Amino acid sequence: MKRIFRIIISNIIVLGFLGCVEDVSSPPNKKGEQTKTNILFIFADDWGWGDISAHGHPYVKTPNIDRLVAEGTDFQRFTVASGVCSPSRTAVMTGQFPARYNIDGHFAWVPQNARRNMPDWLDYEVTLLPRLLQQNGYATAHFGKWHLSNDMISDSPTPAKYGYDVYGAFNCSGEQMPFYKDAENAVAFIEESQRENKPFFINLWVHEPHTPHHVIPKYQWAFRDLEETDNIYASVLSHADHRIGRVLDTLDRMNLVDNTVVIFSSDNGPARAVGTAQLKTYHDTATGVGYNIAGSKGTTGGRRGYKAALFEGGIGVPFIARWPGKIKAGAIDTVSLLSAVDLLPTFCEIAEVELPGTYKPDGVSQVSTLKGNPYPSRTKPLFWKMGGNWPINERKPDHWVSYAVVDENWKLVANRDLSYVELYDITQDVYEENDLKEENTFTVSNLIEQIRGWKNTLPGGASTKLFSKERQNL
Repeated sequence: MKRIFRIIISNIIVLGFLGCVEDVSSPPNKKGEQTKTNILFIFADDWGWGDISAHGHPYVKTPNIDRLVAEGTDFQRFTVASGVCSPSRTAVMTGQFPARYNIDGHFAWVPQNARRNMPDWLDYEVTLLPRLLQQNGYATAHFGKWHLSNDMISDSPTPAKYGYDVYGAFNCSGEQMPFYKDAENAVAFIEESQRENKPFFINLWVHEPHTPHHVIPKYQWAFRDLEETDNIYASVLSHADHRIGRVLDTLDRMNLVDNTVVIFSSDNGPARAVGTAQLKTYHDTATGVGYNIAGSKGTTGGRRGYKAALFEGGIGVPFIARWPGKIKAGAIDTVSLLSAVDLLPTFCEIAEVELPGTYKPDGVSQVSTLKGNPYPSRTKPLFWKMGGNWPINERKPDHWVSYAVVDENWKLVANRDLSYVELYDITQDVYEENDLKEENTFTVSNLIEQIRGWKNTLPGGASTKLFSKERQNL
């Protein structure tokens, strides 16, 4: 991969960090052509379940994501491992619940991490998805949002420490890649990987529709008849969809579609302002100036709650998978329960990579499920832990949950001390409208005991090796 590093270094010199990458159109070298399956994982930021035109959004247009829906399977029971960014991404990287790393909220500046008993970055010495693939012959890259630390923590490790041959990122230490360069750098990496005859694994973690909302006039013009905040939201999603389309077009051009698994998903549900927010701009240290949360108009497809909630609106997100000849085209799966912690074992099985004998994933491989074999009940329950508000805040009525568990068809949500719970048959009631705890007391008791048992397996605090030097001054 020396040639890849030369490309990246030259871009650092030209643009400060991964600037314009030359669009090389030459076909891959056919000598000794690799046969392992390529993996492209597209992970959006705050993209709600309803924010896809194929899911019925009234004005958002996402033709490239809709193309994945038409050419792949739309799994409608996928959940992420948290209602917010950093723990959700931790689950993808580790295949384990983020609470095992004391990561219950987003990585912020050091004093806030300390107050929440969190580390300042994800441990790079644990079993990680990109490193497993890297050690087994894959060219690995990360382009887009990081947020497994924070750009405000200057001594945090860069993504290079986590098993990536190449990266361009923001919300990380060091120089911040312009968010809109994610696709063009992914295209260059795909082309270079093919010249090197290496299978590739790419995290394309797009910024949209997280704040600040960076608008571009040509996308705004396409939605010029909408109200201003709707126009902003539609235009930023359209921009992201266009960049995703550029990468998909590259797979077409290079005849890589049949040998590449493409996944589109989101790290959590859509953000919404609490109460009435006035539209204004602000400066973000990682991505620059854009509009604030007043422009966040995401939808959940009717699911309860939004970002930072453990109801389905906060953790139930799009999950579209395409793998021609393996994953059924144009299908909708409303039965199979998939989780973000399943991605590591699933991708490793696709890549023919053995999991380390000492590693204990919380997820299970879902390759059989992706190929069309419904998997309505899991061999393992799923757990969530967050800092919910109790008693219930009327302005944020769905943000009181601190613990949740899903076991087969049941989902139980609970407050911080487990004194109040709600129970749903999540297979029949994805909107979480009918609390069934009164008529299912045995199930409630069993699920509460499962939460208590799981809590006993969690660490009491973060390792000091994951603390910034700034903590010495607190």
